[in-house]
Amino acid sequence: MIARRYIVKGRVQGVGFRYFTHRVAQQLGVRGRVKNLPNGTVEVYAEGDEDPMEQFLTGIKKGPSLGFVKDVEVGEVEPEGYQDFSIGW
Repeated sequence: MIARRYIVKGRVQGVGFRYFTHRVAQQLGVRGRVKNLPNGTVEVYAEGDEDPMEQFLTGIKKGPSLGFVKDVEVGEVEPEGYQDFSIGW
């Protein structure tokens, strides 16, 4: 099990990015949360096995059709034991 924190930059608010991220996580069995930050970026905490986590990163780098992902900062974090994937406000 690995856990990562992502900060996603670009046109990622107001374009369905959080819902897109939730859908990708559900498809891959990744757990965690996603929320908008006041500075216009999106913060994602995700936990899962290595292969699904790599696929998850690939998915969020693509983003929804109305969005544009310019950059994703990736940091290793301690697992928190999420049971599902949630969308924060």
